[in-house]
Amino acid sequence: MARIMGIDFGAKRTGIAVTDPLQIIATALETVETKQIFDFLKEYCAREDVEAFVIGHPLNLDGSETHSSPLVKEFSEKLGQIYPDKKIHFVDEAYTSKMAMRSLINSGVKKKDRRKKGSLDKVAATIILQEFMEQQNGFL
Repeated sequence: MARIMGIDFGAKRTGIAVTDPLQIIATALETVETKQIFDFLKEYCAREDVEAFVIGHPLNLDGSETHSSPLVKEFSEKLGQIYPDKKIHFVDEAYTSKMAMRSLINSGVKKKDRRKKGSLDKVAATIILQEFMEQQNGFL
């Protein structure tokens, strides 16, 4: 089986998470400057077999789109053009940053290290990917 990649897209930084080849566990991979995201994806997908992308879809509590939604849409359209053979899925990313921060705190990450924004982004990507996997397996 191939991996599934989770993406927490942001204007400045993008968090990346991946599953293992058996698609059992979601693991934080990297935080990349958004301007370098397609170079990173090209390199990673050349090394590893990725069958699908799961992108966090920013929505307001009422289900309407946020100010970030057009950026995510533009990114996902370009991603689909570059990788037409790979499926793209979306997961509501509401509260993933707060959940990521709570996860970092609960795992004992020092306050100084939690301030590094990159840590938060890749953990948020992991939460997005994990939520997708749970949806696919009927847990949500």
